[in-house]
Amino acid sequence: MPEKDPIQLKIDNLTDEELKRGLDAFLAAVDPSLAVTLNSCVRCGLCASTCAYSLANPGEPKNAPYYKVDLVASVYQRYSSPLGRRFPFWNGAREFNRETVALWVDALFGRCTLCGRCYINCSIGLAVPALIRAGRGALTAMGLIPEGLDSTVSTAIEKGNNMGIAENDWVETLEWLEEELQGETEDPKARIFLEERGARSLYTVNPREPKFFPLSIVAAAKIFHAAGESWTLPRHGYDITNYGLFVGDKATSRLLANRIWKEAEELGVERILLGECGHGFTAQRWESPSWFGRLPPVPEESIVQRMVRFLQEKRITLDPALNPGSYTLHDPCNLVRMGGVVEEPRILMRAATENFVEMTPNREKNFCCGGGGGQLAMSRYSARRLETGKIKADQIASTGAKVVVAPCHNCIDQLMELNKHYKLGVQVKSLVEVVAQALVLPKEGRTEGE
Repeated sequence: MPEKDPIQLKIDNLTDEELKRGLDAFLAAVDPSLAVTLNSCVRCGLCASTCAYSLANPGEPKNAPYYKVDLVASVYQRYSSPLGRRFPFWNGAREFNRETVALWVDALFGRCTLCGRCYINCSIGLAVPALIRAGRGALTAMGLIPEGLDSTVSTAIEKGNNMGIAENDWVETLEWLEEELQGETEDPKARIFLEERGARSLYTVNPREPKFFPLSIVAAAKIFHAAGESWTLPRHGYDITNYGLFVGDKATSRLLANRIWKEAEELGVERILLGECGHGFTAQRWESPSWFGRLPPVPEESIVQRMVRFLQEKRITLDPALNPGSYTLHDPCNLVRMGGVVEEPRILMRAATENFVEMTPNREKNFCCGGGGGQLAMSRYSARRLETGKIKADQIASTGAKVVVAPCHNCIDQLMELNKHYKLGVQVKSLVEVVAQALVLPKEGRTEGE
């Protein structure tokens, strides 16, 4: 007899105290603006026509964003409205019980990437991602984060980064990458700076880079070297990813965000450069001030924005002939739609590639690749993730491009899987790599800090 699903087993064994803890966490997360959202959905169905889950499998009504909104709203109405408390059957108010919790896990974790496409296409502007995160926060309070995502969050908390990279491994990786950098630049003075006090810029990365894509760190260092930028990586607190955002846990989110702020303060830098991670950018740049009730200690910006400044200030020169062939750009949801970094990737793509072809739709209207919202970490939903990703696979195929570029390592992982699953026959690269490949290096190396 097959073993029972571990999440369902946890749900079956929830105590009344645990259910109350989850409900209290949910109600506490619903501020007045969210409360308005919960009571405003008119079920017009427009969101279903914009959601990748719904479009990939239109025969499954549980994929529609309005279904997820209703699951969350019905619980709020049950416990926060006089009608719901006294006559729940009149307005469809739902009891927060084990059955409801099971539906929440499947819908809120298993059928949403928090991409926000439904939000910007909603006829009345409902903040659907915020509602989903509030619901996920309740599940997190009851210990119901799906395995994989749960271990990713735990590893980030306990080990300092979500890949569990030991400090000595991080340092040794940077040491041999510095040798690679010197070979790339043909300059023995080229450096990958670590814990350099008083540097102008603190650079943060997705830990998947040192673990699986170390040459992307070399690419960034090559750009900094060519631009004469004063920069450093921190010994600790270099993990830009903040999976507290995906599980709706503000305490964890604050803990992870503060590690970067602390490094910036201790090293005395002027700004924080956020590496290629879409949700990390949203968490650190836009969400963290609300978590702390204050602004960051120094300004924060994406490495994408900084590369554009280097280009506009003529601190770097790019030759598009060094990237021949056709290239297309995937817009990471959190960086572009939710984060506002829209035209900067295009400025770089036009300057760094011979033939840049846009996907359709693009910019804020882009489709999620299917890997966001923690989906890549939750193997239980991998079949849905790949099914949903067909929307993006079809977009890529229609461009005819041979290289797909994404300024987000989570997106890159998903795009690589889509490339294999749907036999697209393309290369997948980060934007930093493409810019670094197009660099025209100065004949004589600059000194960092010029």
